[in-house]
Amino acid sequence: QVQVVESGGGLVQAGDSLRLSCAASGRTFTNYLMGWFRQAPGKEREFVAAISWSSGSTYYADSVKGRFTLSRDNAKNTVYLQMNSLKPEDTAVYYCATSRTPQAMSVMAAGRYDYWGQGTQVTVSS
Repeated sequence: QVQVVESGGGLVQAGDSLRLSCAASGRTFTNYLMGWFRQAPGKEREFVAAISWSSGSTYYADSVKGRFTLSRDNAKNTVYLQMNSLKPEDTAVYYCATSRTPQAMSVMAAGRYDYWGQGTQVTVSS
């Protein structure tokens, strides 16, 4: 059974940094993407970033490009989202999810991701 578990959220001030972790288990993820999404109160879930397990290729939303960085540890089946220069508008629940590749859908489409974690809260105060 596939499990995806996020951790690392918390309350920080604007300009601070946080590192989120996403640990996946239950299958071999060689031909998978790991994506991060976030959802703020009253808003739709939005794409943040994604990384290919096999190639390490990364994809970022324009809103986080230059501030957030993805990395992976294949031996631990864990993906890390380093978030720097955090802003109050980054406040949301952050979710990690898996997606088979290749797929016709964009990496930013939530519909292509099959297994999701429970989410971790990130709150950035001004």
